[in-house]
Amino acid sequence: MVLRHVQPVLDQVVSPGSDDITRDRTRKRREYARAGIPVYALIDDLGDGGTVTVLTSPDPEKAAYEDEVRARYGTPVAIPAGPAKGFAIGEDVTGPGRSGG
Repeated sequence: MVLRHVQPVLDQVVSPGSDDITRDRTRKRREYARAGIPVYALIDDLGDGGTVTVLTSPDPEKAAYEDEVRARYGTPVAIPAGPAKGFAIGEDVTGPGRSGG
């Protein structure tokens, strides 16, 4: 039997409501970085016409991610590492780009 270490990738869709938005955009981001989750993809339908943010290179001591790629819906963003490496979050996931919101 061959066992491989699999790096987790977390995908999060932002939930409506001010408490949920703060939790999804801020608190979970810090907690996942603190836990050393290597890739956190945030799909945010609620502001700026829809955005996808992919966070990598967590610093557990700072509870922050060092690298961030953010794009509006309609612009594909590729997962850079882990089991989903190379998967692009694009219109097939988010729907078409929208005007700001």
